[in-house]
Amino acid sequence: MVLTCPVARGRTTQHDRAPGHSRRNLLRAGALLTLGGAAAPLTGCDLFDREEPDPAPDPLEPLAAEARELAARHRAALAADPGLAGLLTPIAEAHEAHAAELATLFGRPASASPGGPSAGASAGGDRAATLADLRQAEQRGRESAAKLCAGAPAGRAALLGSIAAARATHVEALK
Repeated sequence: MVLTCPVARGRTTQHDRAPGHSRRNLLRAGALLTLGGAAAPLTGCDLFDREEPDPAPDPLEPLAAEARELAARHRAALAADPGLAGLLTPIAEAHEAHAAELATLFGRPASASPGGPSAGASAGGDRAATLADLRQAEQRGRESAAKLCAGAPAGRAALLGSIAAARATHVEALK
């Protein structure tokens, strides 16, 4: 008697299409869930519709505002006493240049001058009192610029040192 055993031909796995899930279908479903899960937070949280928030103010913006204020004070004193033009015009122009350079450093346009033409300068005809007021304002400005310069990164320290030195020169020029 001869025994015969069945020999597998071709494929060794059964494809009887029995109900259930194949490994390939499970992998596809997992990949789709992963991709869908990553995209859902992007569309559901209003990410694409939001406007960009305003950047934080630069720590040197108060120095720029102070430069604009000092320029306005010098211009107001000049308007009150045109005889001081030779002394006050270059100082006012230096403060305006400092404010513009600081605004360039921030990457934002310079804001308007505070207070208008009478931003703290004495409007009276007393030249000595006007110069004393301006000298005190310059001294406070020099101190604030020097303080900021001491803690500034190297890229900004040179500009701040120049502003502090200019303000110290203004103090001497107003004596």
